[in-house]
Amino acid sequence: MKLGLIAGNGRFPFLVIEGAHRAGAEVAVAAIREETDPAIEQIADRLTWVGIGQLGKLLRFFKNEGVEKAIMAGQVKHIQIFSNAIPDVRTLKMLLRLPRRNTDALIGAVAGELTSEGIELIDSTHFLKDQLPAAGTLTRRSPDDRERSDIEYGLEVAREIARLDLGQTIVVRDRACVAIEAMEGTDAVIRRAGELVRGRLTVVKLAKPDQDMRFDVPVVGIPTIESMITSRATCLCLTSGKTLMFDRAEMIALADKNKIAITAV
Repeated sequence: MKLGLIAGNGRFPFLVIEGAHRAGAEVAVAAIREETDPAIEQIADRLTWVGIGQLGKLLRFFKNEGVEKAIMAGQVKHIQIFSNAIPDVRTLKMLLRLPRRNTDALIGAVAGELTSEGIELIDSTHFLKDQLPAAGTLTRRSPDDRERSDIEYGLEVAREIARLDLGQTIVVRDRACVAIEAMEGTDAVIRRAGELVRGRLTVVKLAKPDQDMRFDVPVVGIPTIESMITSRATCLCLTSGKTLMFDRAEMIALADKNKIAITAV
């Protein structure tokens, strides 16, 4: 099978390629010029670079490569919609049909364009199921009473912003919302919260109530813990079974070293 991969930034696309190769699949990569690490050229079976807004070029590449199934992996920052990129005809037609340009609408529309070309967009965690945590405490330390109270409050708020597709992460202290993720990403919103309030912060990162596992799956990793250390956050709450934990062992070890509790609900 030849798999198509739409690759954004970070390690996610690299892990998908490694998993696909272990499963015996070849991978044709459409790498986003503004986002993807150029090192991906070293492990892709076939690759083309596409700019933001070059949907037509991406689709032609996949069709020429005989791709029938595709995966989206890696963040494409939402602020790219305000970049100076000039959309091609295929992208422009897609954008004109959208009533709004939030994450679900934009990525869902790309998925629809793939489907129209006979390309099935599949679960982005297809090759990475072992990196989805089960429910429970993942670190040596469990959340204390204060952190559990902040998690309870944070989950209420996080469910609402997730439902509205405004972001996946909120930062809480003493049952007060310190920061809500918009377009900046998880690590940036944690650092922003740390600039507003020093210490005793609880981070809640929640999947959408009807999370589509084909795209925009929550991801955390070592940089998340590093941002929490900088901001003196003490607890991280994740959605079990729907959040990818990259470099899990190292991530948990770093959390344990800094007495940070990680729990999945």
